[in-house]
Amino acid sequence: MGKDRILVGEIGRPHGVRGLVRVQSFTADPAALAAYGPLSDESGSRRLVLQWLPGGLARIDGVTDRDAAAKLTGTRLYVPRGTLPEPEEDEFYLADLVGLAVRDAQGGALGVVRSVDDYGAGAFLTVVDEAGRETLLPFTRAVVPVVDIAAGHLVAQPPEDVVVPPEAEGGQEPAVLAEPVRPLPRRQDDPKRTGPRGVRGGGA
Repeated sequence: MGKDRILVGEIGRPHGVRGLVRVQSFTADPAALAAYGPLSDESGSRRLVLQWLPGGLARIDGVTDRDAAAKLTGTRLYVPRGTLPEPEEDEFYLADLVGLAVRDAQGGALGVVRSVDDYGAGAFLTVVDEAGRETLLPFTRAVVPVVDIAAGHLVAQPPEDVVVPPEAEGGQEPAVLAEPVRPLPRRQDDPKRTGPRGVRGGGA
């Protein structure tokens, strides 16, 4: 997937027998998903026109029964990047991260961002190194403190292996991490601010 299109939603399971579907919207205003006009699937070969309904439901032009709606389950929805506002100088879209070089805090090369995905627990980056090995990095401020779109790279601090401590004895509370991981909002049509302390989620 290139940077010319932005992921804005995903079709879920059918609702009822008249072709309605549940839709997960990745836009700041969920109803804005339908306002962008015809959407395309991941391949770009199919155009879908949605009518947004209350409760996260949508009607798709030409889909009138449950069987047809079921065939669309899992379809990702994209809009041309040109239909979205241009980000300010210190902002970016998640799609801008694809292709960026990934460095550690000392400037060492870790790989290149191949994709940015979010399956419900927060966005994460798939980073591929020169040997073709993949590393998944949570896209949080703790793990990715610096994003420099203009320079073509980001700085990552891969988390250490997570060790689950044994249950505390004597009724003591388990230790709390000093810096909890804060997943970023999922909104795709609001630009994200760069910098280690910037607000990357827009109107989440």
